[in-house]
Amino acid sequence: MHFKTISSLAPLIESGELSPVEITRAQLDRIEQLDGTLHAYATVTADLALDQARQAEREITNGAYRGKLHGIPIAVKDLCNTNGIRTMGGSAVFADNIPDNDATVVTKLREAGSVLLGKLNMTEGAMGGYNPKLQVPENPWRKSHWAGASSSGSGSATAAGLAYGTLGSDTGGSIRFPAAVCGTVGLKPTWGRVSRFGVMDLAESLDHVGPLTRSAADAGIMLQAISGSDPNDPTTLPHDVPDMLSHVGKGVQGLKIGWDEEYSSADLEPSMAAAVERGVKVMEGLGAEIIAVKMPEIMREAMAAWPVICSSEAAMAHAVTYPSRADEYGPFFREWLEMGSSHTATDYARAHSLRTTLNCALRKTMRGIDVLACPSNSKASYPVTPENLYGPIPSNRVPWDSRFTVPYDFSGLPTIALPCGLNDNGMPVSLQFVGHHLSEPLIVGVGDAFEGATEFHNLHPPV
Repeated sequence: MHFKTISSLAPLIESGELSPVEITRAQLDRIEQLDGTLHAYATVTADLALDQARQAEREITNGAYRGKLHGIPIAVKDLCNTNGIRTMGGSAVFADNIPDNDATVVTKLREAGSVLLGKLNMTEGAMGGYNPKLQVPENPWRKSHWAGASSSGSGSATAAGLAYGTLGSDTGGSIRFPAAVCGTVGLKPTWGRVSRFGVMDLAESLDHVGPLTRSAADAGIMLQAISGSDPNDPTTLPHDVPDMLSHVGKGVQGLKIGWDEEYSSADLEPSMAAAVERGVKVMEGLGAEIIAVKMPEIMREAMAAWPVICSSEAAMAHAVTYPSRADEYGPFFREWLEMGSSHTATDYARAHSLRTTLNCALRKTMRGIDVLACPSNSKASYPVTPENLYGPIPSNRVPWDSRFTVPYDFSGLPTIALPCGLNDNGMPVSLQFVGHHLSEPLIVGVGDAFEGATEFHNLHPPV
């Protein structure tokens, strides 16, 4: 039951064949059994979850079914405000932070009838390292292996069957990294599609909020619930929310998929690159047209702009607590904030110019194709130690390693990451499809078509 999809559970719940209370209790039992080792959860809201499950059951019994999320147990990253429930953002600085409001995405999930199991562990401030006073999520595929940076608790919980869907955030890859290395689906929406109100900032101009699930359709279901214009977030887009499942089941006949073989294979572990390429050939076999494209030459140079923009905006976001409470931050994030505080206006302007130039070049690359295919990340999960993860920032950190994620945070383009096999070490590998702005229904449909032709989404970790 714990590895079922939202899509498969929803009709059983609607018909009364399956009880929201029953599956919520089962999820809470599994969390109690496994999370002492996996550390996916920062806070488990067992009483709230059972109350919400009972309410959902009453409503469904009385014919007031709200939709596919009604009665489904989910969890959210611990940077989403929850009224009366602590929200730490991965930082000891906010260990006693009890918001008096819900983030808009939390409100929308509640209105859809979902059941909140709890808040998920994450890196400090949603950057790369953890606070030494807090726990590090384990990758459920293998102990002491990387679980994917910022939304690692979301990736771990979804993959291990500790929630049927979760929310993560993505500033440089942190929906797609944990999805990729934990073997789940991750959907980063168009920037502005989902409200960021009540979600702690890392870098406002780069932050995206989106779902991690066990199928593409499930990602569409969750995205449907959380999308839309929000008066509390002036950066949300005014566009109507489409049916995110409108392309599910329609196949990919005639779809134009852009593919840059060099971009998608250079410097990659051979078995990982081969798995991604096989995934593209699957789409070709389904009737898609593979079109050779060339990624912008400026990409490598422009990647260096990301640390400048992200750290500068992070320093702004933490101005109330940094540097006044600098000692309470962990080594990694403290160093990140120090770096951001040291940048000049000229540094930021130069970085912004590079970002803009890359975005324009990327639009030219995307012209004439429906989606772009590439790996979701540059490395499968690898061994890590607490020393690696608690910081400080490693000296060999290379921005180019994020070339499959950062350009689409820069541009705000929607992407979906999909399991496409295992590498030679038995760890998940992921294929990514990048769409045009506001094309989420299409990329959900593309993901569904890929899953219909493969079994990779049915691979689960040994937990």
